[in-house]
Amino acid sequence: MKNPNQILVEWMQAVNAGSVEDLLALYDEKAVLIPTFSNRILNTPEKLRTYFETLGSREELSISLHEKTLILQAIHEATFTLSGIYCWRFAVEGELLSFEARFTYVLDMHKPRPIVHHHSSQVPRTL
Repeated sequence: MKNPNQILVEWMQAVNAGSVEDLLALYDEKAVLIPTFSNRILNTPEKLRTYFETLGSREELSISLHEKTLILQAIHEATFTLSGIYCWRFAVEGELLSFEARFTYVLDMHKPRPIVHHHSSQVPRTL
């Protein structure tokens, strides 16, 4: 059985490779995604596919983890939360921009597609 950190690594590799199929293979059929770059809550495989295809069309898309921010919590048996901060990068009108975002995954490691919930939002400017 994989561990939660491996799922995050696979997820980031899929983003960086532009592989929508590999991304979708990590999400449970009934998963909920509250995405970084949308104001919608996505709760079907079709909605997740559309979101990741749109995001994947961005030029120079990549993501990296701020490793020191990673927090793993065991919830119950094979259920975990994984939280932290990652940095999205992609070109907007020819300029490479960075967007820091905080994230939380809920993972059921008994499932072949372990991501059951994923929330990601841009880090707000401080007051």
